[in-house]
Formats: sequence, structure tokens, C-alpha cells
Amino acid sequence: MTEGKSSIKAQKSLLALNPEDDAEFQKKIQQVKARPKTTKAQSMTPGVLYVAHLPRGLFEPQLKAYFKQFGTVLRVRVSRSKKTGGSKGYGFVEFECDEVAKIVAETMNNYLMRERLIKCELIPPEKVHEKLFAGSQTGFKKPKHPAVTRYNRKHEPEDMKKLTAKLLRKESKLRKRLAAKGIDFDFPGFAAQVPDKKVKSEPDVSVCSEDVTPVCTPSLLERRKSIKVDDDDDDEEIVIKPVPENFDDIEDSEEDSDECEEVDAP
Repeated sequence: MTEGKSSIKAQKSLLALNPEDDAEFQKKIQQVKARPKTTKAQSMTPGVLYVAHLPRGLFEPQLKAYFKQFGTVLRVRVSRSKKTGGSKGYGFVEFECDEVAKIVAETMNNYLMRERLIKCELIPPEKVHEKLFAGSQTGFKKPKHPAVTRYNRKHEPEDMKKLTAKLLRKESKLRKRLAAKGIDFDFPGFAAQVPDKKVKSEPDVSVCSEDVTPVCTPSLLERRKSIKVDDDDDDEEIVIKPVPENFDDIEDSEEDSDECEEVDAP
């Protein structure tokens, strides 16, 4: 029995055509057998599919269950809003084989699903970001509206100054970009809403109440020269004489004089 098995193994073993080269040929066979065996998964390159115009209510579990009919799906990610946690209407599906992903892109593009035409496109491997599927294996946790509470809180005056300065910087960069591209477009923007800090005052008017009022400034002299004064010869002035202190004595003397005149009269 042992002799029969050894003869079968000898028949199965490979032999060189030239008996002299048989030793070298057996070495090459051993080198080939020592190579690591590549599995089917290692030989295939994955393919990433971009899926847009997703219907409402279609998230990672539903999307993975639907695309499993075409082939093995490795990872799925639906883009979500940071404020509400809802779907943005597009996502990414990674297939085990890029050939399968190519077939799915051709088949599912413009496919009608819940009154929406789904758009599918195969992403080239060099354009797939390394962090595209980061956190896709863990369950999604809906945010507790952190952005809404942050935006709707009461801002302090210092925060408003920083926010205003940031908006003005962005607006100035936008104006420079438009000017660099030769676009002649003027708009009021945020700069028109910010009140002017500088108070425009006339050069000859004193702002502070404690300052000395200027008298002989050049502008004041020019104003005096420009003023024309018309002197009228027939100027009827009304002179009001002051009342003397002994006004009562004068009235008594006038009454006595009147009485004397009445007595002297015949």
C-alpha cells in the first residue's frame, strides 16, 4: 500500500523535460509554493459610489439593504446636517468590487424611487478621501441642537464686536476677489450697517464746553468781512429813560403846582 501511494505521488510531482535541469526546476517549484496565497477579497479593489436625490426616510440601514442585491456592500454613509441630524439627500456606498460598483452606477442612474430620480456616479479611486467613511461603522447619534442654541444665545457687546469685525473682514476679502477678477460690482453689505465711530465736527466750533472760544481765527475773520452792515441815516431809535427813584415826590410836587395855579386863577 505504501509503495502504491509513493508511486502516485511521484506521478503527480512535476518533472523537468531535461533531466539535467530537474534540480533547478524543483527549486523554482518550491519558491512558487512558498508565496503567500492571495484570497479573492485581496485580488479585488473596492469601488465607491456617489448616490444623490435620496428620498426622505432612506438612511444607512435602508440604503445598505437595498444595494445588497447587486453585491457585497462594505460601508455606507449618508451625509447629515449637524443642526438637525436629518439627511442632506446624498450619500456614499462602498462595494467590495469596483466592477460591481460600475454596473450599479450605470443601472441605478436616473432610477425612479418614491417620485425621485436617483443619481448614481462612480467616484475614481484617487478622488476618494481617506476620511470619507470615518465613523460610518458606529451608530449615528442625533445632536441636541448645539448650533441652534449657540446662534440664538444673547451676545455680549464684546462678542458683537468680534462678530462684526469678522463679517467685515470676509466682506473686504470678497470685494478684493471681485476686483481681482475684473468684476465691477458695488454693494452696501455689512459696512453700510455699521455706524461711523468718528464724530465730524467743524474746525471753528469748540466741542468741549471748557475750551476757550476762538476769536481771531482766519475763517472767523473771513466771515466778518463777508457780512454787510447797512447803516440807515433815518434811524428812528426809541430811547427809554430810566425812572428816578423819587418818582413819588415828583408826582406830589406836580399836584401842589396844579393847586397853586387853580388858586391864582381869577
